[in-house]
Amino acid sequence: MRAQVTAILLVLGTIGVWGAGPDALAQARRLYNLGEYERALEAAREAAASPVTAASARLVIGRINLERYRQSAQSADLEEAHGALRALDPQVLDPRERVELQVGLAELLYFDDHFGAAAELFDPVLEASSALGPNAHERVLDWWASALDRQAQASADRASVYERIVVRMEQELRRDSASVPAAYWLSAASRGAGDLDRAWAAACAGWIRAVAARDRGVALRADLDRLVTQAIIPDRAARSPIRDRRQATAALIADWESFKKIW
Repeated sequence: MRAQVTAILLVLGTIGVWGAGPDALAQARRLYNLGEYERALEAAREAAASPVTAASARLVIGRINLERYRQSAQSADLEEAHGALRALDPQVLDPRERVELQVGLAELLYFDDHFGAAAELFDPVLEASSALGPNAHERVLDWWASALDRQAQASADRASVYERIVVRMEQELRRDSASVPAAYWLSAASRGAGDLDRAWAAACAGWIRAVAARDRGVALRADLDRLVTQAIIPDRAARSPIRDRRQATAALIADWESFKKIW
């Protein structure tokens, strides 16, 4: 998984019934989006006590605990997330909340090491995820690719799994040439599929595209630099006709550093 895979913000929806439950639920979502997970959990538990907001509150409780687990790897957080998401009634959720639920269940599967199943849950909500707020689509796309990447590592037919990522990232870049996860995963998945020339070219293209990202490419360039120096270059050096692998590695590193200096 890329280092920049982060929490997907919760939608600050409008609830048509007024009272303590809806107020507490809105507060829980706001605090979650601010990263104040302890206070968000308190508000969500208050909202869960109201029949009007119980299902939505359990969704928020599940998402909070998934994010806490992502940061701390405490098994109790994962268990609470599992209990909250399994206990809610999806039929009473609004359409955007159902997308949030699918994302939460997919993350839960990912953390339980069911990577293929996680990818299958992420896949149908890739398009709908844009309704969850700014940057949500990119984050779900990143989670989806990360799940497939982990699945591929244990698969006898890893090349076909990586090809699936390549095809999707090509589509994403045609739609949004500034997509950060697409720029990264096109290179990483090409390498996984064994196409090292494509992986190198995609990394170079991603390096140039990175300046269009919201952070001017700082995070993407760090990820790409790690990918090239720790994975693509060693793989290319191993295939090089130059017998001395250290010499081949040094030449490739020099090429990469020269490219970065120019661009």
